[in-house]
Amino acid sequence: MKHVNELNAGVKYMLLSSFLFALMGAFAKLASEHMSSLEVVFFRNVFGVVLIGLAIYKSPMKHRGGKPFLLFFRGFMGFSALLAYFYNIANIPLGDAATFSKTAPIFTAIFAWIFLHEKITFKGWIAVFIGFLGILFITQPTGGFSKYDLLGIFSGVGAALAYTSVRELRKYYDTRAIVMSFMLVGTVGPLILLLISPYVYMPSLDFMFGEFIMPEGIVWLYVAGMGILATLSQYYMTKAYGETKAAIVGVVSYTNIIFAIFVGVALGDAWPDMIVACGIVLIIFAGIMVARAK
Repeated sequence: MKHVNELNAGVKYMLLSSFLFALMGAFAKLASEHMSSLEVVFFRNVFGVVLIGLAIYKSPMKHRGGKPFLLFFRGFMGFSALLAYFYNIANIPLGDAATFSKTAPIFTAIFAWIFLHEKITFKGWIAVFIGFLGILFITQPTGGFSKYDLLGIFSGVGAALAYTSVRELRKYYDTRAIVMSFMLVGTVGPLILLLISPYVYMPSLDFMFGEFIMPEGIVWLYVAGMGILATLSQYYMTKAYGETKAAIVGVVSYTNIIFAIFVGVALGDAWPDMIVACGIVLIIFAGIMVARAK
C-alpha cells in the first residue's frame, strides 16, 4: 500500500509540474508579444538565480568540484536550448514548441551512448527511430527545414547535451551548483547579447539578439508569473522524482505536451492538423519507450 501511495504521489506531482510548465509557456508567449525572446529568457532565469542563491546562502554547498568547463558547458547548452524554445513559443503553436523540447530524452539516449558509453537496447533504437519519424511528421520538410523546425530540433538536442553532462557533473558538484550554472549563464548570457545587439544587424539570427524593453503594467504580471511558475514546476518535478521511479515519472512528464496544446489553443493557437498530431503521438510514444528502457 505504501508503494502505491508513493507512486500516486509521484504521478500527481509530475502532472502538476507538467501543467505548471505549460502555464509558464503561456506567460512566456504573452510576454514575447512585448519583448524579445532574449529578454524573456533573462527574466525566466533571474528569478531562479535569486531563489537558488538564497538556498545556497542558507545551506552552503559541499562538493569536490574540479570540472569547471563541463559545468559551464551544461549552463551554456541549457541556456541555448531555452532560448530556442522560447523563440519558438513566440512564433509557433505552444504544443508544437513543447513537443520539440520533449525530444530531449531521445537525443539524451544517443549522447549517453556516444559519450558515456551507455548501452541502447534494440527497443531503445526502435524508440529513437520512431522519435525521428515523429520529428519528420511535425516538420514535413518537403522544401527543407524552416528556421522554427531547426530551432525546435536544437531545443531538444541542446537540452539533451545539458542533461548528459549533468550525469557526469553529479559525481563532482552539489545539485544546486549544477542548476545555478544554468541559471547564471541564462542570466548573464542574455545581458551580454542585449548589450551588443545595437551593433549587430543579422535578421536571420533575430532569436539571438534584441532590444531591452523595460516591462510596464501587465507585462510585469507575465514576467513574474513566468518566473514563479517555472520555479514551482521545477520544485514539483523534483518532488516527483523523489517519490517514485524515474521511468514512471518520465512517462507522466509527456502530459506536458497535452497541457501545452490545450493552453495554446486557449491563447489562439490552431489545433494540430492530422499529420502534426501523428508526429506528436509518435514522439510521445518514443519518449515513453526510452523511459521504459531505462
